[in-house]
Amino acid sequence: MEPVVAVSEKIERLAAKACLAIGGILWDGDDTIVLLIPQEPGFWTHFTASAEYADGLADPLDRWSKRVIKGIAQDLGAVAEFPSDGPPYPPFFSWALKTGQAWASPVQMLVHQQAGMMLSLRGALRLTGHFQLAPLSGKNPCRTCETSPCLTHCPVGALSAEQYDVAACQSHLRTTEGQRCMTQGCLARRACPVSLKSGRLDAQSEFHMQAFTGDQKLSS
Repeated sequence: MEPVVAVSEKIERLAAKACLAIGGILWDGDDTIVLLIPQEPGFWTHFTASAEYADGLADPLDRWSKRVIKGIAQDLGAVAEFPSDGPPYPPFFSWALKTGQAWASPVQMLVHQQAGMMLSLRGALRLTGHFQLAPLSGKNPCRTCETSPCLTHCPVGALSAEQYDVAACQSHLRTTEGQRCMTQGCLARRACPVSLKSGRLDAQSEFHMQAFTGDQKLSS
C-alpha cells in the first residue's frame, strides 16, 4: 500500500488542479471515502471555462464533476461515486455527517466547516483499505451560533426544524419577490455565518437555483 502521506498529498494535488478540495474523510466498511467539494475562491471561474458549461447540454456541472472526478479516481486506483448515482443513491448526507466536517443545521440542511450551508458535494473517491489521511478537525458552528438565522430568513417559511417545503420554495423562486433568492442564493442558507465566509459567488448560486427550479438557462 502506498504511504499514507503520499496518498493524502496526491489526492489534494489532483483535486486542486480541478479547483476541488477534500471536504471530509470517513471509513465505510473496509474502504476509505474522500468527499470532494468546490475549492473557493476560484471554482466557478474554473468550471465556467469547461467544455461542459459551454456545450449547451443539460446537467453541465454534474457531467463536469463525473468527468473530472472519474479521472482523479483512475489516477488513484479508486472508485468514483456521485450523489446522482442511483437509485439506490449513495448516502452522501450520512457520509458528510460521519466525517466530522459537516453537521445537520437547525433546518436540517448540512452545514460544513468551510462551506457553511453553501456546501456542494461534487462526488467521492472510494479507496480500498483504511487510510489515515491528513486529519481534518472541525467544531459544529451551530452550537455557538446565538441567533440561528437560518430559521428566520426564509421569506416564505419553507425551511423549518420540522420540514423543508420544497414546493413553497420553488414557487417563491418563480415570483418577482423571490428573485433575490433566485439570483443570489437561498437567503436562509446565505444567512449562516459560515456561509458568509464560503467564497460562493452569486452567479454560482443562481446556477444552482435555476437547476433546482428546472429553469436553468444553458450556455449556447
